[in-house]
Amino acid sequence: MFSRYKKPQMDGAAAVKQPQTPAAAQAASVPPKPVVHPIEDERDLKRRARLDELKSDLHHRILDNLNLAALDTAQPQELRAEINAIASEELGAMGVLLNREDRQTIQEELFDEVMGLGPLEPLLRDDTIADILVNGPNRIFIERGGRLELSSVRFKDEKHLFRIIDKIVSAVGRRVDESTPYVDARLKDGSRFNAMVPPVAVDGSLVSIRKFKKEKLKIEDLIRFGAFSDDMAKYLEAAVATRLNVIVSGGTGSGKTTTLNALSSFIDNKERILTIEDTAELQLQQVHVGRMESRPPNIEGKGAVTQRDCLRNALRMRPDRIIVGETRGEEVIDMLQAMNTGHDGSMTTIHANNARDAVSRLENMIAMAGIDMPLKAARAQIASAVNLIVQASRLQDGSRRMVSITEITGMEGEIVSMQEVFRYQRLGLEPNGKIIGRFTGCGVRSHFSERFRQWGYELPPEIYEPAV
Repeated sequence: MFSRYKKPQMDGAAAVKQPQTPAAAQAASVPPKPVVHPIEDERDLKRRARLDELKSDLHHRILDNLNLAALDTAQPQELRAEINAIASEELGAMGVLLNREDRQTIQEELFDEVMGLGPLEPLLRDDTIADILVNGPNRIFIERGGRLELSSVRFKDEKHLFRIIDKIVSAVGRRVDESTPYVDARLKDGSRFNAMVPPVAVDGSLVSIRKFKKEKLKIEDLIRFGAFSDDMAKYLEAAVATRLNVIVSGGTGSGKTTTLNALSSFIDNKERILTIEDTAELQLQQVHVGRMESRPPNIEGKGAVTQRDCLRNALRMRPDRIIVGETRGEEVIDMLQAMNTGHDGSMTTIHANNARDAVSRLENMIAMAGIDMPLKAARAQIASAVNLIVQASRLQDGSRRMVSITEITGMEGEIVSMQEVFRYQRLGLEPNGKIIGRFTGCGVRSHFSERFRQWGYELPPEIYEPAV
C-alpha cells in the first residue's frame, strides 16, 4: 500500500513497519482537532523541549526513508499512515517509549513538518484565529476575538523558524536572506504572509500572517455581529447600487476588506468588475469579475508589476467598476481619474482615522506621486471623484464597528465639504470591558436622496433621525 512512497531500500537500510491493522491506519489518518493551549508551566516546558529534540531527530530519519518525489501525488491519509509507521519504527530503534498522548502529538507534528508549515499548522487550521504574529522562535502570538494572546506553540530554534519561512517563500518564487531580509507572499489558502529576518529582525525572525477567511460574510452577517445597523445597510445598498464612488477608511485590522467584500454584494451581476490588489483577498460574489494582483521585482530587480500598472491596463478592459484592494501610493491619481471618467461605483480602501484624515491622506498620496498639482486642484479632484467615506474601526474591546458614514458634498472655497449621515455613539463601558454603544443617524438628510429616488430607492426620512 505504501511502497510507492518509500525510497528504494539501499544496502543496510532498515525496513519500514506497516500499520498492523486497517483500523490503526484509519485512526492515524484522522488528525486531532487543533487546540491552542495557554502557555505551559515549567514542567510542561521541559516535556515540550524533550519532544522537540525527539521530533527533530525523527524528522531527519523520516526524510531519509520517504520517497520525496512521490509526496506531491500522495494521498494525505496514506502519507500520514506512512509517516506514523516510520516514526514508530525509529522510536523502537532508539529505545524511546512515549505515552499515547505524546506519541499522537509527535506524529501529528511530524506530518505538519513534512507536508505543512510545522508549528504554524495548528494555528492555521484554527478558524477562530484571525492573525498569527511570530516574534522569534519562542514567542508566537495569536489574535482571537480582536484580542492578542500568547500561544503555547513554538519553534525549536531560529534555524527551524527560518526553514519554515524559506519553505513558504520558495513555493511562490521569492527568496529571503541577509541581502533581502524581508518578503511578502501569499499562502496556498490565500492568507497574507510577511516576514523579516536577521540582521534586520534583531531578536529573531518576525512573521505576520493575516489569515484568509473562507466564509463570505454578507451584509446580514455583519448586522448580526453588530458591525452596523439595518438602517445603515439600507443606505449603503442604495449608495452602492446607484454607483456612488466609495472609500472604506480605517486602521490596520479594522475590517476594511471585510466591509468592502460585503458592500460588493450590492453590485448588479450584469456589471463587469475588475479588482486590483497587492495580495488577492477580495471575495466578490458576482459572476463577471476579473482579478489582478501586483508583483514585486525578481532577484535581479526586474519584472515588477505595480498596482498602477494594473490600474492603467484595467482602464482599457471595459470595466463598469474598478475595485482597488488598498490605495497606498502613486496609483491614487489613476484611481481618482477612473472615478471621474465613467467608472462610477468604483471602490477602494485606505488607512486613515476618520473621514477628514482620509481626504488628507489622498492629498498626500497625490503629492507623493510626484504630480505637480496645486492643492486646490487636488482637492477639487477628490471632491469630484469620491462620494462616500465609510469609516471602520476596531474598538478597545476588540469589536469592529462601522463608526461613521460621511458624504462628500463638494467644495466650499478651498475646503472639501462633508456631512456625516450615520455614526456609532459610545455610551459607556461594561465591567468586563465591553463597550456599550448604538448606531444613530445624524439628523441630516442624504445629499444623494434625489439620486436614490431616481434609481428607485426611496429611503424613509426617519432613518436619518438621531436615536433617542
